[in-house]
Amino acid sequence: MIIMGVDPGVAITGYAFVEEEGGQFTRLASGCILTGKESPTSLRLAQIYEQVLALAAAYRPEAMALEKIFFHKNTRTALQVGEARGTVILAAAKSGLELFEYTPLQVKQAVAGYGKSEKAQVQKMVQLLLHLEKMPAVDDEADALAIALCHLQHRRFQEAVEGARK
Repeated sequence: MIIMGVDPGVAITGYAFVEEEGGQFTRLASGCILTGKESPTSLRLAQIYEQVLALAAAYRPEAMALEKIFFHKNTRTALQVGEARGTVILAAAKSGLELFEYTPLQVKQAVAGYGKSEKAQVQKMVQLLLHLEKMPAVDDEADALAIALCHLQHRRFQEAVEGARK
């Protein structure tokens, strides 16, 4: 199963494609969609939309996992993240991808085992789970990897619960 993880933002949108096969996780691709500060917001959002569509078409994930906005100290930043999230959600729908949303607390819990883990702890677990030589230099890319792993861990848990019910 291939999952696309996304950490949305207008300036930087992190993305990751993680595959789970036989209980092993593999990073297929990850990176960032960067938009220019000088461009109008509408064009930046259009760029994110087009690139998410192209990436989804290239890697053909079964679902998309996206970070929910939990709370933000800066209202302007929260609104911009919300615009980027909406753009990514639209791209997921247009790509026919089922969408799953997780809070930062859920991501930390699933990846590091503790919902209040420090960012460095989560990144170290991402590195270990994906057998990466080093973590990506950009936090948004690392967060997208963690979000994809969160969904795969969550899915595994759900399957175990459903199996126990049967």
